[in-house]
Amino acid sequence: MQVYLDNGAGKPVDPRVIEEMNRINSEVYGNPASFHSKGFDALKIIKESRAKVAAYINAEPDEIFFTSGATEANNLALIGGANRNKKRGTKIIISEVEHISIINIVKSLTRQGFSMEMCPVDQYGVVKLDELEKLVDDETLLVSIMTANGEIGTIQPIKEATEIAHKHEALFHTDATAAMGQLKLDMKELGVDMLTLSSNDLYGPKGVGALYVRKGVRVSPTMIGGGQEQGLRSGTENTAGIVGMAKAAEIASMELDEESKRLSMLRDMLIEKLLGAIPESYLNGHPSKRLPNNANIRYSFIEGEALIMSLDDEGIQVSSGSACAAKTLEPSHTLLACGLKHEEAHGSLVFTLGKNNNSEHVEYVVEKLPGIVKRLRAMSPLTPKELR
Repeated sequence: MQVYLDNGAGKPVDPRVIEEMNRINSEVYGNPASFHSKGFDALKIIKESRAKVAAYINAEPDEIFFTSGATEANNLALIGGANRNKKRGTKIIISEVEHISIINIVKSLTRQGFSMEMCPVDQYGVVKLDELEKLVDDETLLVSIMTANGEIGTIQPIKEATEIAHKHEALFHTDATAAMGQLKLDMKELGVDMLTLSSNDLYGPKGVGALYVRKGVRVSPTMIGGGQEQGLRSGTENTAGIVGMAKAAEIASMELDEESKRLSMLRDMLIEKLLGAIPESYLNGHPSKRLPNNANIRYSFIEGEALIMSLDDEGIQVSSGSACAAKTLEPSHTLLACGLKHEEAHGSLVFTLGKNNNSEHVEYVVEKLPGIVKRLRAMSPLTPKELR
């Protein structure tokens, strides 16, 4: 049996999305900037797609700017937002559990005269709002806190954090990549200034994303060229990819409630069975305020990488953290921020469920993983005798 449980790193593209993209690739091949009927056809399709993505988050179409993915959208929000609004101040605040793309972007901005402050989190990875209150002041230019953590599944209090930032007229950005298709995102309710969206996390194509920018917020472009996307993101639009993202957003809007409930049931089943079957196993992240598809479990006296390879031999694919940080041997900065020791952080597995998963897959994992853990623990000199 093949059981793919790394949907947080990459999701399969929905067949309905593929069908729509194939049609566009065959029929709508003009350049949207061209001043003729084929170009107008492409421009019309992109306009319709922009409206669909906007509807998904209850925004206006002209507040949506398409990019090559979530990382570029994060760059546009942080670099473009900082450069355009530096008269507000030079301090940028992020949480200790942000995605590596956010952390590295802000680090690069510190070499250009900006400063970085990191807001601490509690044991579950939830941003401490009282600490955020202390950090935000009149010198704060921008606050960026992810909507939900794709590694430990914890959902952040974005609306409350936004209100804190706005008290001092600071901009607020949230990377909603991990929340795509799982949480309801309403721009009128949240009140954020900028929000990063990812196509593939909606079961759309990779290499496409978008940045929501609230009307009245000014951002400088980071891609200079022909002035596409209202001058904010130059480069010929990826028409088929944009249509694919819009179709995925349209499907997610219709299926979100039902699919979130289904994934939550599978997630809870997986967590309960694994914690019950394997001694010295613990849940990382918030026990209830977590993404419907996420189960992050750590195992004492064992390395996560060894577990991943052993599970892969059984046809089960999982991860040990963010795919974007997988090439480093350092422990997860997210788990360390939650207070775990280095050795504890190294023994964690991230299970992220998706549309193609079912209860049989959960049972298969529960059948295979305890034996793998026992075998690997028996090989470790750190394992107590009673667990060998």
